[in-house]
Amino acid sequence: MFFLLLFFSITNYAQKKYKPFKIGVIADCQYCNCEIKWGRYYKKAPQRLKEAVATLNKDSLAYTIHLGDFIDKQIWSLDSILPTWNTLKSKKYHVLGNHDFDVGQVNKQKVLDKLNIKNRYYSFTKNDWRFIVLDGNDLSFYGTLSEEKKQQTDSLFNLLKDKDLPYLKIWNGGLSNKQLNWIQKELDKAVKQNQKVGFYCHFPIYPIDNDNLWNREQFISLIKPYKNVKFFFNGHNHNGAYKFINNVHFLTFKGMVDTENSSAFAKVKFEKDTIYIKGYQREPSRKLVIK
Repeated sequence: MFFLLLFFSITNYAQKKYKPFKIGVIADCQYCNCEIKWGRYYKKAPQRLKEAVATLNKDSLAYTIHLGDFIDKQIWSLDSILPTWNTLKSKKYHVLGNHDFDVGQVNKQKVLDKLNIKNRYYSFTKNDWRFIVLDGNDLSFYGTLSEEKKQQTDSLFNLLKDKDLPYLKIWNGGLSNKQLNWIQKELDKAVKQNQKVGFYCHFPIYPIDNDNLWNREQFISLIKPYKNVKFFFNGHNHNGAYKFINNVHFLTFKGMVDTENSSAFAKVKFEKDTIYIKGYQREPSRKLVIK
């Protein structure tokens, strides 16, 4: 009887034992056939992406995600780097950035088609995590496709004008009420299924600077009651940044396109109570404790 109980105890432990997994993260590859500007070496992006993919492919990754601004401008820029991106062995996901839509109105839908994005915001799960990918260009002067969204963009922008917000810039964007309602439903699903939540977006929430999501305060109010929200990863601010507040890790990954001789990307390992960031080149390594 003792050995039988011991067998079941060991079996239950094995079933409950957490299975770590790794992912790849890249931000702001931002390729275009353009001259150097603002310290961004656009023409070096294809080679940097190729080197990053080679490094990421050495590991068994659950998925790789690009945090927006895959290109800087011009729809044909995608044709130069998508073949390299598609050599990734892992699953692949994209977050939409403002520059991804700097392609002219007639080509904006083509961006979604080429990136194989069926829904501009979406979620997926892995182990006990629910990953929620936001569309910060849902309401924006770059990424709106319909007249209805353009009107909603104008309304939100004008509503926030009197608040003297440093991040109310035309290159940023915001979340529509429809997307916010969807986020709440996703969070409720995660609670019911006992899942931790991680967000991916192009625009940062913290720290406050010129690059934040327009209606960040609305988003913060939405997620505050949900204690299962553990991180918010983004790009957009190429210098990178970090803030830990309300037990949520807000991490901005550095831009791949920046500086003459150095790239930036990362592998991220999810342990039961810790997220390990292994940064490459300019991206620093970090240990994010999950509380």
